[in-house]
Amino acid sequence: MWEHSFRDKAYETRLFRSRAITLAVFILALTSVLIWRLGYLQITLHEKYKDLSENNRIQLRPVAPNRGLIYDRNGVLLAENVPSYSLVLVPERVNDMEQTIRFLDDLVGISERDREQFDKRKTLRRRPFEPVVLRHRLSEDEIAKVMVNRYYLPGVDVEAQLVRHYPLGESFAHVLGYVGRINQKEQSQLDADPENKRRYSATQYMGKLGVELRYEDDLHGEVGYQKVETNARGRIIQVLEQQNPVPGSDITLHLDSRLQQLAQKEMKGMRGALVAIEVATGGILSLYSNPSFDPNLFVTGISHKDYSSLRDNPDLPLFDRTIRGQYPPASTLKPFIGLATLDAGTTNWSESINDQGWFQLDNDERLYRDWKRTGHGVVNMERAVMESCDTYFYEMAVRAGIDSISPFLAQFGFGRDMTLDVINALPGLLPDRDWKKKRKGAFWYAGDTVNLGIGQGYMLVTPLQLATATAVLANHGQWKVPRLIYAHNDQIDDIQHGEIPDIELKNARDWDRMSSAMAKVIADPHGTAHRMASKMLYPMASKTGTAQVVGIKQDEEYDSESLRERLRDHALFIAFAPVDKPEIAIAVVIENGESAGRTAGPIAQSIINEYLGGAEG
Repeated sequence: MWEHSFRDKAYETRLFRSRAITLAVFILALTSVLIWRLGYLQITLHEKYKDLSENNRIQLRPVAPNRGLIYDRNGVLLAENVPSYSLVLVPERVNDMEQTIRFLDDLVGISERDREQFDKRKTLRRRPFEPVVLRHRLSEDEIAKVMVNRYYLPGVDVEAQLVRHYPLGESFAHVLGYVGRINQKEQSQLDADPENKRRYSATQYMGKLGVELRYEDDLHGEVGYQKVETNARGRIIQVLEQQNPVPGSDITLHLDSRLQQLAQKEMKGMRGALVAIEVATGGILSLYSNPSFDPNLFVTGISHKDYSSLRDNPDLPLFDRTIRGQYPPASTLKPFIGLATLDAGTTNWSESINDQGWFQLDNDERLYRDWKRTGHGVVNMERAVMESCDTYFYEMAVRAGIDSISPFLAQFGFGRDMTLDVINALPGLLPDRDWKKKRKGAFWYAGDTVNLGIGQGYMLVTPLQLATATAVLANHGQWKVPRLIYAHNDQIDDIQHGEIPDIELKNARDWDRMSSAMAKVIADPHGTAHRMASKMLYPMASKTGTAQVVGIKQDEEYDSESLRERLRDHALFIAFAPVDKPEIAIAVVIENGESAGRTAGPIAQSIINEYLGGAEG
């Protein structure tokens, strides 16, 4: 019994030794595996994990270039970049997004529009830890409130950035357009092109309309890069290397801010458009549509309230009448019809007709009335232009025929977009036999030619086309393609007029004689715009026009008092000056303005006086 109470030390020693050996072998095996794995990772896969580690610590971040500036012909700044402070959030660092936004709403105010835009920007974000703008344009007081409470707001910061600004606002809204945030559709288009994807990798804005869109490639610039060291949370510790971005080109336009602002002032309370062109170069001096809007509202995102106000305005401030408004040219077409009939040889300057106040086609009972019910009496080409005699041009148009008139008018740019860099311009409408057959399914009748003779009927023109044709007429048929651009980075652009042929009349003297006839529109007591003579500082060749908005039956008289304002005739006016050596050509359209001599004409005269007066100074 006592023998079994003592332990067998030899047995325990053997058991311990066997267990120790087993454990040692197991540990040795594990150590061997660990050493092998360590060696495999450190030696065999050294380069792979070295690259992964470096990529996690060192990152290349794109740097946005400064957008190029836009100047007018006199060096006045039209589009600039101004510092703006935005409230930004890094979603990965925000613990409770809803609570944080509620706190910021109480602190500085966050609108529903801000929240909607924030959610959209998050979905478009290109990389993690990239700040997302919650609210633009913080005031100094709001910046202070955010910074004081920054300790309680992880992931919230105030970021400075350059934002596009248009100092002259409404004066240049339609022609310059504006920049806006890149939307989802535009981002998809950029991503589809590797080169554009790289160029816009740091850019949040791009040109949307006008010059900003047309010259986007020049204004944008080239992206730069920073090689930065970051911590585990993606925060930048230091900048290791930097390749500076290349700023966009500054561009200078032919536009004259004096004329543009004067046009805005003169057209206050009216609906219409004004286009002025430098005859010698084709440079567009003024391209103004009224009413206009403030393009700065669109840069960082326009509110629903502001956009609805613009969209629902019956005066259509968002509609660019200079290039999208299409109107019957009315009597402003008569100088061109006159040249067409002269060149066709169907009349001459000395031939006269007796205007009794109406015109009638053979075998047709309809009477085509003159605007002057009693008629103009005996008139020739010069007097017909000066007094705007409808009957004369009815007859001359029918003599020449549509097959002669339409191709002749096309040489002046009617029915085509002839500009170099004005985007989205409509071509107007220059009808002919083929057009009517195709679009109306009908033949061209002599009555259609009668209407075309006084700029009515099917024909439509934009104010830009009218100004272009007037500039070509003033230049005696020599083409200078209308353009906005003047220079890139102070380097003047040398632009040729391409393959557009100049207009050569069979009798070159017809240019001067037509200019002389147009000069009498103001200078002669019987001219349709003679009331402007008292304020004429420079000899001016012009033509008035009145385009019907509603049709008047054969035996009815036009009664402006009985018509609602928006159904009254449009007033049109074209001019160039000085007559002997033209420098500026202009076209003005005032919707429902009725008498061009009272509405459109004085506006054109003010622009011409300002331009030529400034040129002399």
